[in-house]
Amino acid sequence: MNVPCRPGRAPLAALAVLLCGPTLAAQGAELPVDFPFLQGVRARLAEADPALAVAAGKLRADATALLDHGPYSVVDKEQVPPSGDKHDFMSVGPYWWPNPDTESGLPYVRRDGEANPERRKLPDASRWSTLCAEAHTLALAGFLLDEPRFSARAALLLRTWFVAPKTRMNPHLRYGQAIPGRVDGRDIGLIDTRRIHLVTDAARLLDETAWPAAERDALQTWCSDYLRWMTEGPFRTEGDKKNNHGTWYDVQVVALASFVGRHDLAKQVAERARQRRIAAHIAPTGEQPAETARADGWAYSVMNLQGLCVLAALAEREGIDLWSFRTEDGRCLAKAFAYLQPHLASLDAWPHGKRNSKSPARAFELFAAVAPHFPDDSFAAALATIGPRPPDDRLLLLRPAQK
Repeated sequence: MNVPCRPGRAPLAALAVLLCGPTLAAQGAELPVDFPFLQGVRARLAEADPALAVAAGKLRADATALLDHGPYSVVDKEQVPPSGDKHDFMSVGPYWWPNPDTESGLPYVRRDGEANPERRKLPDASRWSTLCAEAHTLALAGFLLDEPRFSARAALLLRTWFVAPKTRMNPHLRYGQAIPGRVDGRDIGLIDTRRIHLVTDAARLLDETAWPAAERDALQTWCSDYLRWMTEGPFRTEGDKKNNHGTWYDVQVVALASFVGRHDLAKQVAERARQRRIAAHIAPTGEQPAETARADGWAYSVMNLQGLCVLAALAEREGIDLWSFRTEDGRCLAKAFAYLQPHLASLDAWPHGKRNSKSPARAFELFAAVAPHFPDDSFAAALATIGPRPPDDRLLLLRPAQK
């Protein structure tokens, strides 16, 4: 994994924000928070630790900018789901387009890697993603900076989407990733809610004054109902997928099960992930074949690996180690990172499809976030390729640095 550091590279966070948007950069690769570490950071901030001052200032600025955002609700969409109930989440598959061979354009046909902008006309998926990121940022700022205004705003976002009778989402995804002319919803629509661990972590960070016990209980009830629908309903088949969809299904099950006290289920899914996800998704070379086969093999490889790392962090809370799991023929998380590492400087030699990925920056935050789990020289070389953390990087507040 030796790639020389190239001079003149932009700072890690700046490139990540510029080239891949907020998904990885804004949340420190969106790994579940390390609560013991966070408690230590909170104490350091209370003592005005200068090493964290810039990052804390950036977090405060980010949270302040969100105080007038939202709240968001599924009932705000113009379209009405087939059920006739706007409380039902609704989205369409991103890679499906009008059929050029029919006058009506139906049924839609698939063009992998080419996102149809019509998906934006149904805002539930984008609003869900925004809700997850913003509630997490606000709750984190309220917790670390001891500023109730941030916690209160995070509570409002969660209350509106999950609790308030007039605006709450029904706890199912029956109409996720529909295909016009073909089907009203599919099991793979569950990928739309893959960031739910940000919601459960946000809820854990809120204190009693910002998040009354009755509303916290109502959120747990919603999560229990959604977990039951995911694992017992008709779209539980999403868990059988052998690509990123299966990975992110497990992420959601473990996050929800842990949040509602179903630790038996959380542990079962986490333990099974050793073979079902890591061994099955990663080749002995480190390639993720189901992802490199896609039109944008780089983006999907990073997306699946991010999901595996989120799953590993959630499993760690249940006392299960996925970080160091390794099959006899070498399949493991570290090998998947090693496969990507030679291309961190440039995707010119990436041997798989990269229809939309023009830069490797999509992986930068993920490498930096997981580095403490792989404390070896080769991983340090990867971080040297990426460049040092800037002083305002939120990751400094979320996870320890590689020693």
